[in-house]
Amino acid sequence: MEGAHILVVDDDPAILKLLSANLKAREYRVTTAMDGEQALDIVGRERPNLVILDIMIPKLDGVEVCRRIREWSPVPIIMLSAKGDEKNKVLCLELGANDYLTKPFGVAELTARIKTTLRNSDTLKDSCTQPILVCGDLEINFALRRVTVRGTEVKLTKTEYSLLQQLAINAGKVLTHSMLLQNVWGSQYYTEKEYLRVFIRRLRKRLEPNPDHPKYILTSHGVGYHFVSLH
Repeated sequence: MEGAHILVVDDDPAILKLLSANLKAREYRVTTAMDGEQALDIVGRERPNLVILDIMIPKLDGVEVCRRIREWSPVPIIMLSAKGDEKNKVLCLELGANDYLTKPFGVAELTARIKTTLRNSDTLKDSCTQPILVCGDLEINFALRRVTVRGTEVKLTKTEYSLLQQLAINAGKVLTHSMLLQNVWGSQYYTEKEYLRVFIRRLRKRLEPNPDHPKYILTSHGVGYHFVSLH
């Protein structure tokens, strides 16, 4: 769709210049990034309609950027990579990339794939999860995996963040013990409720004004937990 906002991520200035010029000539709005961290920041702040993402970029590679975007957003992603990179191609598609193009490629082919991907996408209808959740003094930036309380960043472990993310993205919905255990730890842990209790206590100590009387992470007795409804 003409007028769509496209983010192009590549650490090669020549490729960025080439793609930007050609896409703008076709009336797309184009933003560029040269590393993975910058790409995630732009996706979170500007919410483009499509991301063209090279695998071999600094700071965070394209595979990790794809993985993190898919934690909260269905924005279409077209991956770019060197010819013959079959392993990464399969991995990216499994992670949720919509298409994959090997270098070198023709601009006409890329443009055709962009049109097809946008046609099949609902993101122009604003279907993405909000990249930043604000609830009272708590702010969760899903794009950057950053959590702050009263403006101060709270350092969470990978598991703590994954648990908080599961709860916050499903705000207002009760998630059962087994559901949280499987989604955060894996299917082999689905009966280990004590794991869950320990990490819920940790999160409450880090995030809640009064952990004994939580206002963000609430218990559904005998069932599971839920993040407070935002409505």
